[in-house]
Amino acid sequence: MTFERVCVVGAGTIGSLIAGHLAGVSEVSILTRREEHAAALNADGLRILGKSDLLATVTASADPDRLPDFDLAIVATKTTGVEAGIAGLAGRCPDAVVMTVQNGLGSEEVVRRHGGWRIISGVTFISGIRHSDAVIEYELDTETWMGPYAGTATTFAAAQAAGELFAAAGLNAEVLPDLLPAQWSKLIFNAAINGAAALTELPHVALFARRERPTDLGHLVFDLIAEGKAVAAAAGIVLHDDPWEMNELAVRRGESDEGDYAHPPSMLEDVLAHRPTEVDAITGALVREAGRVGVPVPLNTAVYRLIKAKEESWTLPARNIQAPPPSR
Repeated sequence: MTFERVCVVGAGTIGSLIAGHLAGVSEVSILTRREEHAAALNADGLRILGKSDLLATVTASADPDRLPDFDLAIVATKTTGVEAGIAGLAGRCPDAVVMTVQNGLGSEEVVRRHGGWRIISGVTFISGIRHSDAVIEYELDTETWMGPYAGTATTFAAAQAAGELFAAAGLNAEVLPDLLPAQWSKLIFNAAINGAAALTELPHVALFARRERPTDLGHLVFDLIAEGKAVAAAAGIVLHDDPWEMNELAVRRGESDEGDYAHPPSMLEDVLAHRPTEVDAITGALVREAGRVGVPVPLNTAVYRLIKAKEESWTLPARNIQAPPPSR
């Protein structure tokens, strides 16, 4: 099996990095949210800088009906955009394979509501910086994990074909017969790291792993992860990677990557922009699963509620709160 025509749904940083690389080995179309974004990609191509240096030719449109047919669709929106993105492809290419690469859990079920495609589940660790609609800087060239989604007729061979496509395009990939252990490793990692970043407004720096003093943030991150690991164990999931070790590795990589790299987790970017976060699909998913298996997760529940309250605060009328005068 080969994928000669790929449609990438979503042209944010992750979607652009994937589309830009795959365009070197396949015909790539991109479904954008804005027509001016599509116009920039069609006029100038998609430029990838940093870990890669390439200029990709793609076909882009905000109208899914104007895009060519595809063998593989990769849904690269945030979880909050999956419904709108995949709805645009409903009824198209029923023999195609659709791959999800969102954080958290539940994107595959959204895809299933809009078509009978075979589904590959994926989680990715690549990251970059968006300089413009058509220019992306590739920062972390880490792996994308992928595997056949249970409940569909997706074969392991289909997932292997997607992995081979990524590898041929210069992207790191690991194909697994069962992705759930890997999904849960990243779910627990993301719930802790994104949650702490969203509340502290800190990027993912060494503080997230430091546990030297009683007040160090690493204690909270460690305990959030411990709750998540207890839920996974109760659900019978043997994790692919230890989420705490993933955290330690990430901050070490950040410190060693040209000396001063600090990755802003996606929920931090959303919080700073006052837009809806992915907390329902990440921390919310962990909390819901904890309730199902009967494992208490008070810390993750508190983080979930605080981030939801933070989102609510952006909808309230502005208040002029002044600091009290200094005491004399």
